[in-house]
Amino acid sequence: MSLELSFILIMSCSTLSNALLHPSSVSHDVSRTRYYLTTNELWFNQTLDHYSHYDHRKFRQRYYEFMDYFRAPDGPIFMIICGEGPCSGIVNDYINVLAKRFEAGVVSLEHRYYGKSSPFNSLATENLKYLSSKQALLDLAAFRRYYQESLNVKLNISNGGNENPWFFFGISYSGALSAWFRLKFPHLTCGSLASSAVVRAVYEFSEFDKQIGESAGQECKAALQETNKHLELGLKVDRKAVKSLFNATELDVDADFLYLTADAAVMAFQYGNPDKLCVPLVGAKKNGSDLVETYSKYVREYCMRLWGLRVRAYNRKHLRNTVVTADSAYRLWWFQSCTELGYFQVAPRNDSVRSQQINTEFHLDLCKSIFGKGVYPKIDATNFYYGGDRLNATKIIFTNGSQDPWRHASKQNSSHELPSYMMKCHNCGHGTDIKGCPQSPMVIEGKSNSCSLVDDVNKVRQQMVQHIDLWLSECRRSTRTSI
Repeated sequence: MSLELSFILIMSCSTLSNALLHPSSVSHDVSRTRYYLTTNELWFNQTLDHYSHYDHRKFRQRYYEFMDYFRAPDGPIFMIICGEGPCSGIVNDYINVLAKRFEAGVVSLEHRYYGKSSPFNSLATENLKYLSSKQALLDLAAFRRYYQESLNVKLNISNGGNENPWFFFGISYSGALSAWFRLKFPHLTCGSLASSAVVRAVYEFSEFDKQIGESAGQECKAALQETNKHLELGLKVDRKAVKSLFNATELDVDADFLYLTADAAVMAFQYGNPDKLCVPLVGAKKNGSDLVETYSKYVREYCMRLWGLRVRAYNRKHLRNTVVTADSAYRLWWFQSCTELGYFQVAPRNDSVRSQQINTEFHLDLCKSIFGKGVYPKIDATNFYYGGDRLNATKIIFTNGSQDPWRHASKQNSSHELPSYMMKCHNCGHGTDIKGCPQSPMVIEGKSNSCSLVDDVNKVRQQMVQHIDLWLSECRRSTRTSI
């Protein structure tokens, strides 16, 4: 599943399985006032190109603040980094629990180009050259300086340059940004939480599919593999009939359709809902029912209706659209994948769950089809710059769910300065420490009582609290010493 899909389904953005987004179109009955801490838009004039000495253009970047728990004047500031999708407000999740505990103010900055923070009216390829993780990190640094100065003015404080302690948070791609910010700007944050953080750029990410098979278990994996064989055969016999079962007749390219159906399976494990997929599919295999029909019902009822999976996210015609719309996140995330991050979720050569048509050539052709010739992911350069999963930094907490396929692009080995924790449970997926498991906008996760192994998740959260407490305290002592 996409990073993009990941972060939108996680409730702040839009869904794409081949990215880290989470579906923004999740249907639920919870009022916005309960689901979000705040949706009041604020704006900051951001520099377009931080690396140019002569280009002084600016663009409006959206952000949010929530100060109900803030202990003035010296309480901490929690920065929630928005990732590869539109930011609709500050979500009421476990970071809210942490903010209340530490009496912190909360701010959240929308990623450049996504949502309402687009520098251009056209997303033509030539206009996307300022869309990168490097520019995004400098956006965060510039915004942090602006917000700290405005906070001092608001509180009528003249403290000789002393600042509030800051702590950064992110999930998935924004989790990587959180880690990379601490790496590149250690003087601007006391520490970072990098939840399900994909800090290692990957060209051919076959481990992704292998993890889906492992998370599914042997019976469900075998049912998925047989379903894919039937899908591929059905496309040869009557592609329109097969695609209509999934409401996906708009997908002219068969491989694009097979990518959608692969991503649909990923969603069950990535977001902590494996039984929604495996129970009916394994049952259908045992009693001889139609596997494709059973699978299409899961895709329609859960992935599309409840979790926000959109067929247009896989439609090349739509992805080539350069007009700024609410769905532009799909094109934007593909640009980041096709230029600096990769994460090409290719089928392993043996024992693959997804179709073998989802290979490296498929991804490269997709990049070329959307953005034109000459677009290629510079994976080595990205990992050289940040260090991949061996980044040389301190005071970053890495967390991952045992069932999450993205964990193989994260940092899973732990050290004193870079603690890494694995939440092991049947439905521990992407961003479980922050969003809970299974992830649902109808449940405000404070105690993780929907996880199959509650204690394991809560133990990781306790470790998070201890690290945040220690690092904020060290920050305050350092500030007092420097006075």
